[in-house]
Amino acid sequence: MPVQRQPEDTPAMSLRGLVKRFDTRLAVSGVSLEVPAGSFFGLLGPNGAGKTTTLSMAVGLLRPDEGQAHLLGYDVWHSPAAAKALVGVLPDGVRMFDRLTGPELLAYHGLLRGMPADIVDQRAGDLLEVLELGTGNRTLVVDYSAGMKKKIGLACALLHAPRLLVLDEPFEAVDPVSAALIRDILQRYVSGGGTVVFSSHVLEVVEQLCSHVAIMSDGALRMIGTLAEVRGDRSLQDVFVQVVGGRVATGSELAWL
Repeated sequence: MPVQRQPEDTPAMSLRGLVKRFDTRLAVSGVSLEVPAGSFFGLLGPNGAGKTTTLSMAVGLLRPDEGQAHLLGYDVWHSPAAAKALVGVLPDGVRMFDRLTGPELLAYHGLLRGMPADIVDQRAGDLLEVLELGTGNRTLVVDYSAGMKKKIGLACALLHAPRLLVLDEPFEAVDPVSAALIRDILQRYVSGGGTVVFSSHVLEVVEQLCSHVAIMSDGALRMIGTLAEVRGDRSLQDVFVQVVGGRVATGSELAWL
């Protein structure tokens, strides 16, 4: 079924009251969030804040106990094919088919999406070259470094030219050179009309890239707005520490050191 065109002002991502429990633990507590189309949106939070669970529910990888998620106007759970045709996802810690080479993995992803083989070959070659993974590289993905795995995962997410990218910790375990390359690709993607939503706890990267920011802790959103609104006249680090309740050493601790 063809994907219907949505109004131009349709949010790239709209979450309403998402809730997720694991046994008796409340991992995500009523998260509501609207991501404007064309924005570079950073979801910040300490480890265990609920970022991965929230994004997994948003893209249809994890069913919420309560709430709704829409991507570019399509309900992820009622119209999954239409929603997922428009989004590229880089999950955190999800196993790939890593007994394939990089080119084979891209070909597999493209054919799963029903893309013509010649388009898959052309785009895979372009992505492998730009991401410096080598078009003729016969190394299995299982033998890739952590940074290379991030880059091949990003290539898989970009292959079908999505309008929305949802990336979970895309810069984690990535060397500075690869991180700069990924930043450049994502900035060009947004400049071309795409939308990026990514989670991170690396504040410097968020300040460099993001137009909008949400801060999350203990399964709930604590602050949302443009980067300028959230930061005010302070550094993002100061705001983040205050919002999530972090502490600062006073100098009296560990005096024996």
